[in-house]
Amino acid sequence: MKNKGSKVKLDDIDRRILRDLQADGRMTNVELARRAGISAPPCLRRVRVLEESGLIRGYHAELEPKTLGFNVTVFAQVGLDSQAETDLEAFEDLVRQWPQVRECYMLAGEADFILKIVAEDWDAYQRFLTTQLTTAPHVSHVKSALTIRESKHEAGVPL
Repeated sequence: MKNKGSKVKLDDIDRRILRDLQADGRMTNVELARRAGISAPPCLRRVRVLEESGLIRGYHAELEPKTLGFNVTVFAQVGLDSQAETDLEAFEDLVRQWPQVRECYMLAGEADFILKIVAEDWDAYQRFLTTQLTTAPHVSHVKSALTIRESKHEAGVPL
């Protein structure tokens, strides 16, 4: 068994297991094993090794935002007035507290971060923007891009 962070040598069966689980995390071990061409017990052992190594980070249900009342998705490019590591980490810690921020990436280039934010409507996003995001310590500017539609949504990585 490998520890998190250590390299795991993947064979074709492991890649097949990862591809199938990425497409359907609710797939039974029996079905997963059948697709991988192995029996269920070794398949389960392989999945556990993949989980323990950190290659499989977790399982979740994919929800439909609009059905749940989140009609607006915005990508916000955020610039900070300080790139000191403590200030970058403090911003990341703050972002983790905001449930409407679904993804956050630190960038190289003009902006320091890009955030994927969901909101009920444009007014709700503007309230978040003016009361939380732009008032956060060291935030110097925010450039918002309202999405029109989602053209592609693929979870994970291409295996």
